[in-house]
Amino acid sequence: MSLKEKGSRAERELLAMFWNNGYGGYRAAGSGSTPLPSPDLLVGNGKRYLAIECKSLKSKSKYLKEAQVNDLLKFSKIFGAESWIGLRFNNIGWYFIQPNKLNKTKNGTLIASLEVVKERGLTFDELIKS
Repeated sequence: MSLKEKGSRAERELLAMFWNNGYGGYRAAGSGSTPLPSPDLLVGNGKRYLAIECKSLKSKSKYLKEAQVNDLLKFSKIFGAESWIGLRFNNIGWYFIQPNKLNKTKNGTLIASLEVVKERGLTFDELIKS
């Protein structure tokens, strides 16, 4: 299975989780292929709207390009949604963290590690209840 297929499968899995918990939503297939800011998932329940950039990982950390995170923040501000990074760790599950809680490397790349998201982020159940 290619990385693209793995990522798409994780996005569909997360979208189903939201639908099963009272949120409607949409998956933007190929969201990174447009020059316009576009999150992987856009979900809401009529009171709360979340723009989510999704990542599926084998390892315990993921590097994110600052431009990608800035696009998420820009979209969220215009749309009126909360910005979240959703990380699916193999054999562990989903965690969510707001971009401003990520650590930055010396070259400006953002890093999301399992340790940091467990400390500063939320599980799926915590996210939908907050």
